[in-house]
Amino acid sequence: MTDRAPTAFVTGGTGFVGSHLVEALLDRGYGEVRCLVRSEPKWLAGLRVKRVRGTLDDPGLLADALRGVDYVYHVAGLTRAPALPPLMEANVAGTLSVMHAVEAMENPPKRVLVTSTLAVIGEADTPVADESTPMNPVSLYGISKARMEHALRQDGWMERLPLVIVRPPAVYGPRDNDILDFFKSVDRGLCPVIGSGTHPTVSLVHVRDLVRGMILAAESPGAQGETFFVGSEAFYSWHEVRDAALKALGRRALTIHVPGFMVPAIGAASEIAGRAMRKYPALNRDKANEILNAVKMCSVEKAMGQLGYRQEIDLESGVAETIAWYREAGLLSRRRPLEESFH
Repeated sequence: MTDRAPTAFVTGGTGFVGSHLVEALLDRGYGEVRCLVRSEPKWLAGLRVKRVRGTLDDPGLLADALRGVDYVYHVAGLTRAPALPPLMEANVAGTLSVMHAVEAMENPPKRVLVTSTLAVIGEADTPVADESTPMNPVSLYGISKARMEHALRQDGWMERLPLVIVRPPAVYGPRDNDILDFFKSVDRGLCPVIGSGTHPTVSLVHVRDLVRGMILAAESPGAQGETFFVGSEAFYSWHEVRDAALKALGRRALTIHVPGFMVPAIGAASEIAGRAMRKYPALNRDKANEILNAVKMCSVEKAMGQLGYRQEIDLESGVAETIAWYREAGLLSRRRPLEESFH
């Protein structure tokens, strides 16, 4: 940090990861945090931020928002859609809009952080990806983010701008909606697990660990031009996730082992149910394909060695905090624990 409190511009600050990032920047002493806001402030309400109303396709607005900024955190993106074009528009075109606006700045920022994803790896010859693993995405989201990374490299943005790319695996924590359905099912006494659930198969990162890693990547002098996985040091089995949830909920549940061949059908059924509610669900056919065929574990050794990153929040503590937040928000029941054990 410099003598003058730095200024940051955050895209996606109203979302799950972005709002936690904004809070972390304020706690770190950033003098001003500017956030691109499309309409409602959502989780930014009450925070000491400067709201910039607009979208990524407005060059004039971006130019004003970026004036005098020290750090740019590009977190905005679309994580799921039933077709590729909206993902490409949000994740590729939106990112390139930010790059053009940064390039036009009179005084360039110290760092521009771009948020990618483990999903860019997709199918691989190794169960644990690192930054040298080739990209072979299998999901539409992964394809869009891989094309975003490809554009940043092939079009010379990595050389012209002080860029760093961060790839998180699955992220959980307060305000997340994607893992909520799993916790709701466990709370009702049913725990669906794909396959045996006994072997480590997934990297999970608590959102506060992730945003701390993002800030390290943005502020570390040697990180320019690099790509980092920022996730958990440990790899988890779904039985471990289940047990952490049961302990936090104070409940017992019947574990249902779902064979892999049933996952696509479940994704399709979830989509049909989502249409009735006019909602594209987190579990869909595209996500089912990723669950079955993509790498879901990543090494954080590079981030640990070059950024000094460490996982600070263990699974049990992180799940307990997340479930407590869901209950406080009225998204999970406050029922007394079940009396009988099923598993």
